[in-house]
Amino acid sequence: MPSKKNLSTPSTSTSTTTTTSSSASATAAATATPTNPFTILGGIFKNYSRSTPQRTKLIDAFLGFLVITGVLQFAYCVVAGNYPFNAFLAGFSATVGQFVLTASLRIQSNPANKSEFASVSPERAFADFVFCSIILHLFCTNFIN
Repeated sequence: MPSKKNLSTPSTSTSTTTTTSSSASATAAATATPTNPFTILGGIFKNYSRSTPQRTKLIDAFLGFLVITGVLQFAYCVVAGNYPFNAFLAGFSATVGQFVLTASLRIQSNPANKSEFASVSPERAFADFVFCSIILHLFCTNFIN
């Protein structure tokens, strides 16, 4: 069956001019976008600080602290040695476990994810976070021996 022609389809001469004008506008749009990484990062930071709730920013700061703590613990283990290996494992697993629990809290308390966690209120998510953190730290304290 032969294909039907659409009357709104431009002819070949019109499509050539349309293609050249659209490529010119695409080139202009490409030059208008910032290519400097600092400009891009500044825009991301400005958008983050403007549209992110204060509670989520606080959780993100704690996540950053946990990452720094984990890196410092690992660097200390590499530089100074890991003689009390149980202590290193307990501290590092506490840091990683707390990071996982905090990331879960961030996901559940984020207003953008309200539709996925309709049955979990932010207070309930925080109570689960506290309960699991206590169990995690009891386990790590027991592991030190």
